[in-house]
Amino acid sequence: MSAENNKEACNKAANQSINWSELYKKAQQVSERAYAPYSHFKVGAALLSEQGQVFTGCNVENASYGLTVCAERNCIATAVAQGTTQVSALVVYTAQQQLTSPCGACRQVIAEFMSPDAMVSLVNHLGDTQQWRVADLLPAAFTPQNLKNSTDNSSVNNSNS
Repeated sequence: MSAENNKEACNKAANQSINWSELYKKAQQVSERAYAPYSHFKVGAALLSEQGQVFTGCNVENASYGLTVCAERNCIATAVAQGTTQVSALVVYTAQQQLTSPCGACRQVIAEFMSPDAMVSLVNHLGDTQQWRVADLLPAAFTPQNLKNSTDNSSVNNSNS
């Protein structure tokens, strides 16, 4: 079996162990708690940690629109606050006719906590679903690996020396 086929087989096996229907249900439930008085665009997200824990989050709008925080980022922040930094799967739910993919900021945060081959699934109130690998949502993502490959800044003069 080639390395690529082995990787694909492992991804399929991991995907089969994910209870997508549970994640869909949790994302839908938490979307009802979204604070969206301006757009009325309620979004819920649910993730599965590598340890098997499920965390949820919803979008929280603000009158200063730029301070709005998306469901995906709130979901991941909740997991991090509970000590989880490795995410196996993520579901994003909206009650929209058309499936809604994560915004650019959310895609970057997703790439920080999920492997490039992990799956992100979108679902709506009609039961429509679509899945993407993280690498397909954000090709050439800026990740912690980029920082590991940066030049060493230890030689910069410290003004307190």
